[in-house]
Amino acid sequence: MEKENAAGLDEQVEFSETKQELFAQFAGKDAEWVEFKRKRLVRKIDRKLLPCLVTMYLLNFLDRSNLAQARLGTLQQDLNMHGTDYNLATSILFVGYLLMQLPSNLLLTRVRPSVYLATAMTLWGAVSACQAALNSFAGLIVCRFLLGVVEAPFFPGAIMLMSSWYTRSELAFRIAWFYAGSALANMFGGLLGAGVLGNLHNAHGISGWRWLFIIEGSITVAVAIMSGFILPNFPTACRWLTEEEAAFAQWRLSVDVSEADDDPTAVTVKQGLKLALKDYKLYMFVLLLHMSIVSQTFQYFFPSIVNTLGFDKITSLLLTAPVWFLQFVVSLVTTYTSGKYHDRSIHYRDRSWHIILLMLVSCIGNVIVTATTTTGPRFFAMFLMPMGAVSAFTIILAWVANTFPRPMVKRSASIAICNMIGNTASNYGSYMYPSSQSPRYLTGGTVNAIICLLVASMAFIIKLVLWWKNKKLATAEAQANAPIGFRFVL
Repeated sequence: MEKENAAGLDEQVEFSETKQELFAQFAGKDAEWVEFKRKRLVRKIDRKLLPCLVTMYLLNFLDRSNLAQARLGTLQQDLNMHGTDYNLATSILFVGYLLMQLPSNLLLTRVRPSVYLATAMTLWGAVSACQAALNSFAGLIVCRFLLGVVEAPFFPGAIMLMSSWYTRSELAFRIAWFYAGSALANMFGGLLGAGVLGNLHNAHGISGWRWLFIIEGSITVAVAIMSGFILPNFPTACRWLTEEEAAFAQWRLSVDVSEADDDPTAVTVKQGLKLALKDYKLYMFVLLLHMSIVSQTFQYFFPSIVNTLGFDKITSLLLTAPVWFLQFVVSLVTTYTSGKYHDRSIHYRDRSWHIILLMLVSCIGNVIVTATTTTGPRFFAMFLMPMGAVSAFTIILAWVANTFPRPMVKRSASIAICNMIGNTASNYGSYMYPSSQSPRYLTGGTVNAIICLLVASMAFIIKLVLWWKNKKLATAEAQANAPIGFRFVL
């Protein structure tokens, strides 16, 4: 046993020395060579990582939000639901979701992401499909709680995994593609819901909403099994990279933040958690993310909101598709431009301004929806609501990962804490759109309009704080007469 341990230690030392030699070689190359290698590596990462994560998140959000489509079927009548029962069924998911966020993301740094995330996906797909067998409201509550528990590992885990592959300037655009899964889920969810509720209701004696859960849950389980073989792990343990490519993937991240993203076991879970909790910037981003999620609570009621335009339920589901498609396009454009200008001369200034402008767009949308019952303006405003709030959220997610880059365990804890506390918004936000306030939903629209302004204000405050931190870093560089390299994204 001692000989085996000694041999293993020798291999680790040899690998570390080889990596350091490669790092030194990369540092000596010219900018043109580095850019050529970067583009080739990023294209390879994009092909391996993004399609899998986007598909997984599409099904994640679809299984979470399909209750909104099922509501337009006979779900509430079949389960004898009344009053705020639907709101409770929506919010209870996030109780289970929140309980598992932090422990799950810390565990992710100790296990293979491909196995862990694929296992979580298999479980949530199974739970989602089981909802088709329900005959009581109590059973729905239990299933929704369990769905939150098994869905919890995926979202923060995927963000953490991407932040271990992409530099800060690359991350926002890739998170936009990833988060596009939610827009595509809303878009295809409306189309699928219309098709299932319109054509499969009472087929073989089974209600349309039950078919919806069966079909979507079964697809999720099938994709989950495949993803376990496809999803990449961290750059330090990746089968499809050569030794040189793996070293280059790590080197370019270390250059980006002036610190290497080494083996996650180099810092214990407890140490990483303490580092995160001691960083005051974490609490600013927790508040920003929490308010941002409040501003998006309309998503879980969106088919019902569109239904207030006066169309039948199937047409209302179909009308949600173009709204979410436009949001998908806007999200890609804004996150690309927010990460495009990233060189030191302009101090990474783009994240905050994009968030501020997008939240103002969403604010206008909420104001119009609550101020008028005229069909044309209201439908136009329904495009503005997700176009602003959801697109801004994708940039906020990247901003969190950019601000807590290293060590890996601290980044993982920070992302999980932000997502965990941020999602408590859904617990009370689910009650802002009671059916009794249809068609204007005055409470939800008014609160969300105010929240949009608060998110914009908080983004500006964080920008000022990080600008001040960058100024201190620049002063330290001048005094030490040596480059520090790292700057916070503004």
